[in-house]
Amino acid sequence: MPATTSLEAVYKSLEHVMDPEIPVLSVMDLGMITGVEMTSDDEVHIKMIPTFAACPAVSFIQQGIKTTVEKELGISVTVEVDKNTHWQSNRMTDTAREKLKNFGIAPPQLLQGEVRAEIMLNTPCPHCGSEHTYLRSPFGSTLCRAIHYCKSCGQVFEQFKPLE
Repeated sequence: MPATTSLEAVYKSLEHVMDPEIPVLSVMDLGMITGVEMTSDDEVHIKMIPTFAACPAVSFIQQGIKTTVEKELGISVTVEVDKNTHWQSNRMTDTAREKLKNFGIAPPQLLQGEVRAEIMLNTPCPHCGSEHTYLRSPFGSTLCRAIHYCKSCGQVFEQFKPLE
């Protein structure tokens, strides 16, 4: 790697790789990066995990990581899907949860133990904060989202599903 490139610079660059389905969140916000290894003076190997196993955006995200880091740092990048680590919604940063809420998507609750169906009931509305909501459908616009309705403000909203 060039003398000015460091692991810190790679991680900083990764903050600029946004999720294509939720463009306010970076791969770092989502906890998708599982490893960064400098393999030579001008090469880095990055391991990432998708938020859902069948996520259709995986190759798009891999390309985004490669393109962004190469352009910003002038190095060669390989991106591998880490098959030994599974993504959990608790990997999301607190900042990511706040960004989701401000974007109008309810963040997943922090999990303590296993996921139960009840965890998706009475999800706080990201628009008004009310807990008087109900699950309309466990299937949203993407695999990682569910659809809710707020009885207080009348808004339909999505929730990023909690995943263990």
